[in-house]
Amino acid sequence: MKKYNVAVVGANGAVGEEILRVLEEIDFPLAKLTPLASARSIGKQVEFNGEQHDIIELTEDVFEKEQVEIALFSAGGSVSAKFAPFAVKAGAVVIDNTSHFRMDDDVPLVVPEVNPEDIAMYKKKGIIANPNCSTIQMVQALKPLDEAYDLVRVDVATYQATSGAGKSAMEELVNQMQAFFSFTLDEAEVKAFNQQIALNVIPQIDKFTPNGYTKEEMKMVNETTKIMHKEIALSATCVRVPVLRGHSEDVTLTFDSEVSANEAREILRKAANIVVVDDPEKELYPMPKDCVDANETFVGRIREDLFANNMLHMFVVADNLRVGAATNAVRIAQKWIEMEGEA
Repeated sequence: MKKYNVAVVGANGAVGEEILRVLEEIDFPLAKLTPLASARSIGKQVEFNGEQHDIIELTEDVFEKEQVEIALFSAGGSVSAKFAPFAVKAGAVVIDNTSHFRMDDDVPLVVPEVNPEDIAMYKKKGIIANPNCSTIQMVQALKPLDEAYDLVRVDVATYQATSGAGKSAMEELVNQMQAFFSFTLDEAEVKAFNQQIALNVIPQIDKFTPNGYTKEEMKMVNETTKIMHKEIALSATCVRVPVLRGHSEDVTLTFDSEVSANEAREILRKAANIVVVDDPEKELYPMPKDCVDANETFVGRIREDLFANNMLHMFVVADNLRVGAATNAVRIAQKWIEMEGEA
């Protein structure tokens, strides 16, 4: 099997580190690893397969110098906007984890369990976009149910972990909790979020748009339509919660036909990379603490609506740094390799 030269842009960030772990765990066909970051990170190292690798400065010509074939970007939208074209020019396929290219008509937005065929579109610009973390885990659960019952509407409330805002946000939660136990919470720094996150929930992720929804909420609306190739009425309320890792979602689904909770459970059990955890009598249901480091999406609390026979409710949980970012990006790379091999 052919092996590939892979660059990870933002290799020492929260998602970049997770990408390295996923590549290592799945024994990715790797010929050479090139960890890239800004000049501020020069002198630092990342660990991969038990070895230390020096971080290389991200420059316009580094992709050509290192003969990169697959470039995994997770260093922010402005970085992707500037440097992704240079990676493409050097002959690499770019898999971008930022929001910069997601709604570009010429860039496929891919969740391999949902729309792997869209990867073929990458040749237009040489770029494949990784969706928003909250969108990925949701559409993984939506797709098999849509095929069975014809989904027409989604109402979702998210409970999103601090790691979705990066390492500094996780540190802020920890620091505020430490301040609480030392009775100095009023003095603790509030910087990563616009409000205190410890012992609190914040019903705002990203900036508000003129329609009253936040950018994060509109990402879920627009990305779901693009990924599923279907206009689905969707309303989202995205909430930041004092959890380090693992996004949770309370999802209400409305279908064009009558739906059975028992049947839906069996459909989801058979779906790729979905784990059903749903036993009310034993108080078993998905929780963030149980999904850390997992590459699957967990679904539970599956139940029919009390008043409408075409509605289902369920609770969806996944590790946002894995399923919502690193794992999905690596799965895109695996699928791209598979498709290139067939071409």
